[in-house]
Amino acid sequence: MTESEIIAALRLQAIPNIGNVLAKRMIAHCGSPTAVFEDKIHHLLKIDGIGILTLKGFHNANYIDEAEAEYNYLLKEKIAFSYFTDEDYPEYLKHCADRPILLFKSGNIDLKNRKIISVVGTRNVTGYGVDFCESFIEEIAPLNPIIVSGFAYGVDIAIQKAAMEKGLQTIGCLAHGLNQIYPKAHKKYVSTIEKNGGFFTEFWSTSSPDRENFLKRNRIIAGLSEATVVVESAEKGGSLVTADLANGYNREVFAVPGRSTDKFSKGCNDLIKYQKAHILTSAAELIYNLGWELEENAKRPSVQKKLFAELDETEQSIYHYLQSTGKQLLDLIALECKIPVFKVSSTLFNMEMKGLVRPLPGKMFEAI
Repeated sequence: MTESEIIAALRLQAIPNIGNVLAKRMIAHCGSPTAVFEDKIHHLLKIDGIGILTLKGFHNANYIDEAEAEYNYLLKEKIAFSYFTDEDYPEYLKHCADRPILLFKSGNIDLKNRKIISVVGTRNVTGYGVDFCESFIEEIAPLNPIIVSGFAYGVDIAIQKAAMEKGLQTIGCLAHGLNQIYPKAHKKYVSTIEKNGGFFTEFWSTSSPDRENFLKRNRIIAGLSEATVVVESAEKGGSLVTADLANGYNREVFAVPGRSTDKFSKGCNDLIKYQKAHILTSAAELIYNLGWELEENAKRPSVQKKLFAELDETEQSIYHYLQSTGKQLLDLIALECKIPVFKVSSTLFNMEMKGLVRPLPGKMFEAI
């Protein structure tokens, strides 16, 4: 891109009433960022979603000054970036309508032909969550995936530290510019991450790590990967927002179950309960669901023998039926097993929590 096009793109980012979706729509209509500002207002008003209020302050000189200042900062600090139509723009993110016009980056990020997973969770991670992060990375490391997270306290840094220890590429998505690090306590990890991975952000050097920026940042985490894993989450939290965004992008979502009494498992259990996420008790389940090992002789993750011995009569009946018939509708399972629907529904949920079955769209289930 030429200097004028970069500044025009930055200028579009600076105007508060124009978000990423409308900005790309304007660029597509006019042909380029500079052409947007060269066009007449009455022509721009013909674009779907553009109104008078949207264009308020459109030609305000302050936005030009801000864009030029940020461009000079990019040059001075040698900050790399990708324009949303560039070949090196993250492939999965390209399919998100609200992707940033410009995505700034640092480090040694290599996304070509790589498996990419986003892992998020509570900042108040428990020992259970940390243990899962470490075992998950241990299991999945042979496939050499890229691990994406938010570089925040808790689950984020736990999964990224585990990835670093195994030599996996890891990417932190920031809620501020690349001229700072938040939280400051994580500065000690920056150089290691940038040697094998790096950081992405859409925010300028003038941005602060405000709450709304973290929520906005979550769509980058969800959009960068083919699957999002929620390790621990309370009933409400940013990781659930990320899971919703991933579902909206038609990406796979996984959640690590926990005890019903655990505060920081409530969000994950609800995602599973309401079929917004696949249950995840090991990396093998994610590998299978994403088709990473679905080759000619691939096998599904095996069910633990000791777990099968703990099944009650109803669970054994349902499991044997699904093993012999494959995926089936909930109502048909109830009919063929001669078990009331309400009991089949609760039993299937319990079996899902044990890692024996997985829910499929349309109220269908299959044995794992």
